Amino acid sequence: MNAMTIGKLAKAGGVGVETIRFYQRRGLIDTPGRDEGIRRYDETALARLRFIRSAQAGGFTLNEIAELLALNATDERDRARSLALTRIGEIDEKIAALRTARRSLQKLADECGEGGEGRCPIIEAFERY
Repeated sequence: MNAMTIGKLAKAGGVGVETIRFYQRRGLIDTPGRDEGIRRYDETALARLRFIRSAQAGGFTLNEIAELLALNATDERDRARSLALTRIGEIDEKIAALRTARRSLQKLADECGEGGEGRCPIIEAFERY
């Protein structure tokens, strides 16, 4: 049943109308025909939109999401697993970088909290870069 306008689809999916159009241009969401001049979207479009948003939250790029959507029609679980493992590796790298940044910032905050004379070590550290 094609019941939703693009505005209702966008609202149900938690995105803007332009996001829907962008996904359509990228081929991620089908563009339905017009019914009395209005495009109507069904639950399949909403499920697709939710899949895209969930995959983005998992860190997948739109190109990777397109590939996952294409793999959905096949039995190529190995490729989907490979994409996921690659994402896990990239997430692990980001976590390591964030931990390093946190340690550095904590050290600066501790130095700043010790008081003393002169400029704040946090400000000095950021001015160096």
